Amino acid sequence: MHMSTTPPLYRRLATHYRGAIEAGSLRPGERMPSLRNLMRLHDISLSTALQLCRTLESDGWAEARDRSGYFVRQPKRLRMAPMDEPPAGQRPDPAQYVGIHARVSAFVAQRRAAEIKLNLSIARAAPQLYPAEALRSGMSRALRLRPELLAGVPPLQGDPAFRAVLAKRTLAAGMTLAPEDVLVTNGCIEALNLALRAVAKPGDTIAVESPTFYGLLQVLESLGLRALEIPTSPQTGLSIEALDLALQTYDDIKAVVVIPHLQNPLGSVMPDAHKQRLVRLCERHGIALIEDDTYSELLDVDSAPRAIKSWDKASANGNVIHCASLHKILAPGMRLGWIAAGRWQPRVEMLKYAQTRNNEVLSQIGAGEFMATGAYDRHLRRLRTALAGQRERTAEAIARYFPAGTRLNLPNGGLQLWVELPGGLSSERLFDAALREGILVAPGWLFSNTARTDHFLRLNCGWPYDDALDTGLRRLGALAAGSTRSD
Repeated sequence: MHMSTTPPLYRRLATHYRGAIEAGSLRPGERMPSLRNLMRLHDISLSTALQLCRTLESDGWAEARDRSGYFVRQPKRLRMAPMDEPPAGQRPDPAQYVGIHARVSAFVAQRRAAEIKLNLSIARAAPQLYPAEALRSGMSRALRLRPELLAGVPPLQGDPAFRAVLAKRTLAAGMTLAPEDVLVTNGCIEALNLALRAVAKPGDTIAVESPTFYGLLQVLESLGLRALEIPTSPQTGLSIEALDLALQTYDDIKAVVVIPHLQNPLGSVMPDAHKQRLVRLCERHGIALIEDDTYSELLDVDSAPRAIKSWDKASANGNVIHCASLHKILAPGMRLGWIAAGRWQPRVEMLKYAQTRNNEVLSQIGAGEFMATGAYDRHLRRLRTALAGQRERTAEAIARYFPAGTRLNLPNGGLQLWVELPGGLSSERLFDAALREGILVAPGWLFSNTARTDHFLRLNCGWPYDDALDTGLRRLGALAAGSTRSD
């Protein structure tokens, strides 16, 4: 006889309410609908309503209080040991010409050849978490009012209104920029390209976090620059002490590149005291400090964190180059970034003109119009709430399904988790095994030129947590456990 695989009604309703909790419609501490209201809302029996609430309670999403009913709670994640801090006082590895292109090319080639069922390698949110319809409406309205936009030549620096909105929003991060200090770029990756070309020449050394975003390593390699990897804490970011030692050891370091907020891939957040020390250290040695501010709007905090550039002596003429992007927080399809290059601004503008000329302006108008309203901050609050639930559920699944000894630091925001595999398990081996089953992960060897990150994975938390994701993480954990046993 054929057996139905449809979950029972109480379980389907429990999944519905768990989704409401993850989306923020029901918040921790709020009272759940009473049993009587559940019976009326869903036309169910008292027994089914009780099973629904007891299921949420057993899964950790609700708690019963004497004579008060059921209340929403955030489930407590199974305990995992935190990651170690990097060794203090260790002499930096020799600076080297980056060799990341071959590894990234191999990663891309394997990804294209496989049938991907679950992609955990990316670092962005699901399309439905971005305000696509509002942005489309804004651009449609701009074309109706200004049909010449597609036939005219856009301003070199970018749309003036868009740049004014960006400059105004930097006030919350402690910066004082004029619209003229802002140059619009094709995402943050072009901003980083321009910054590095402005301050260094082929053969120079650039200090970077270790591990770091592999796209930055690709940029360094393409420009003929040498990467000096500086130990980076999973909690507080780049080690100022290790950088100080490196600056005493090498005399050809031309710049330092850091992601101070929700560092990619670690998720670390640099304390204000560290930011200030970093600015002063770079000033003292006369080297550029390049700040990648891609993720700060995803921090789960009440007010914007201070940008490193806010400690620059003179924001318009200072030593800090501020690079940023809307790619992760507003619209991945728009590729909108920008740069405020301080005393290097004229050179950056010249390099931008030589490299890519003017950016198209329609997306800037749509984004600028949206960002000038309260709708933008409401979108950010909704996005942060959704990501918080998705990160927590993913971390819970990793703790539940991955082998003993797996370690994890849960960041205070962002799109991804950096996972340390137990027993020195190779992320390359796990990557290959997972890919054969249609699961794509970002192996640790993408994020460093050394072998130190080979037993790590970066996993995406941008997609809503559903049964397919849970099944994929369970299988990934089983593959990791199998690899550990076979060592």
